[in-house]
Amino acid sequence: MESQNITPTDPQNEDIIENKELNIWEALIPIIALVIMLFFNVYYVYGNEAIDGSNQFVLLMGAAVAAIVGFYNKVSYKQMMEEVAKNIKSTSSALIILLLVGSLAGTWLISGIIPTMIYYGLQILNPTIFLAACVIICAIISISTGSSWTTSATVGIALIGIGDTLGISLGMTAGAVISGAYFGDKMSPLSDTTNLAPAMAGGELFSHIKYMAYTTIPTIVITLLVFIVIGFSIDTSGTPEISEQLNAIDSAFNISPWLFIVPVLIIGLIIKKTPPVVALFIGTLLGAIAAIIAQPEIVTTVAGSDEFTFNSAYKGVMNAMTTKTSVQTSNEDLTKLFTSKGMVGMLNTIWLILCAMVFGGVMDAIGALARISKALLNLFDSVFGLFASTVVSCLALNITASDQYLAIVVPGRMYAKAYKDKGLAPENLSRTLEDSGTVTSVLIPWNTCGAYQSGVLGVPVVDYFFFAIFNWLSPFMTLLFAAFRIKIKQLAQN
Repeated sequence: MESQNITPTDPQNEDIIENKELNIWEALIPIIALVIMLFFNVYYVYGNEAIDGSNQFVLLMGAAVAAIVGFYNKVSYKQMMEEVAKNIKSTSSALIILLLVGSLAGTWLISGIIPTMIYYGLQILNPTIFLAACVIICAIISISTGSSWTTSATVGIALIGIGDTLGISLGMTAGAVISGAYFGDKMSPLSDTTNLAPAMAGGELFSHIKYMAYTTIPTIVITLLVFIVIGFSIDTSGTPEISEQLNAIDSAFNISPWLFIVPVLIIGLIIKKTPPVVALFIGTLLGAIAAIIAQPEIVTTVAGSDEFTFNSAYKGVMNAMTTKTSVQTSNEDLTKLFTSKGMVGMLNTIWLILCAMVFGGVMDAIGALARISKALLNLFDSVFGLFASTVVSCLALNITASDQYLAIVVPGRMYAKAYKDKGLAPENLSRTLEDSGTVTSVLIPWNTCGAYQSGVLGVPVVDYFFFAIFNWLSPFMTLLFAAFRIKIKQLAQN
């Protein structure tokens, strides 16, 4: 029998479940257990290999702990499974995107699209300004598309390749890519999170974007300055050998600027608000066609055939889409670089997301998420304390619920009245939700965003964490503005 003490509310088509029988200490038990288990699993047993499977099961164990707490507080198994199902359903689009990103990377490799980007990029991008250029390029693409995910899956992958060839740390390049991509995602009116935050806070979209610029512009400027300084200080050992690498790429692929037609078309589709799933699917097919036209020898080799026929062409592009593919070059480093894992390479990331959604679903079902947010709200009474509690709530939900949308939705609805009671305009809340919820999700390895970006770029979160300067600096910037009462908008007096 379902408990009568659990009541869902449904603004913005999202349920936040409150459980009157659950106290704060019981709500924290699953989180404490999860943190301890993850710490032991990563730091004492598996290290960087924890993402290959053990972390996924740890999340399920955390869900089991949450379920025990739920049973104790009269939450039925059925309720928990319903929330888990709802969580997993909400990620279905993201899971399809991940599979398509894997297949797109495969066809864009064997078609020569990614190698062509790297080939010309090596000649255009000066190593000294490369990292700052990565930030700017990804910011422009992400503002245009409204998607940090799509930016990383297309331009980001190519920039990672260029950076690796220049001898620049993969963590640095990934951090620059993510900084730019999340700046654009955060400021774009096409972004789902940019629309979600003001909706949760009770504000208006373009007022939210304008007000968000006060904290976001200084943060991205600082990020660019840091990357410029890094660019002048790092030793780019790859620079003297670029000619050798250019020759290796040119001999392995038929390099042509015509191959840029495919990524330009895909970016155009996304700017026209084509759904990412559709755009990536079309990009995969166009990559396959480009491979057959431009790189028939590579397609034949990938198919394991001796001659180019209809069957070998079909098998070659299908292998590239679905399984691990590698193109041999005269340069060992480039051979490692020109490797794609296809759709199968995304399965670990998908597995992680599914397990994270199980944990987040159970936590939501037992009322733990709502209880923790309320407790944080009660800790503070000042205006700065209200901002600080919002930041902490967003970070906590990104860590525990493993989903950036929950990190916006839950605190957004729980704090809206508190901001109003303090005489603060909703733009204060929506800005804080984005500064601390949207951008920090990518810094958590088991969060859907962290898992996605790490999987797509091929760089562990721990390697790019420090260099994702824009992302970890944003919550500090919003707290700085709150502490000194800079651009703290008041409610209009009637």
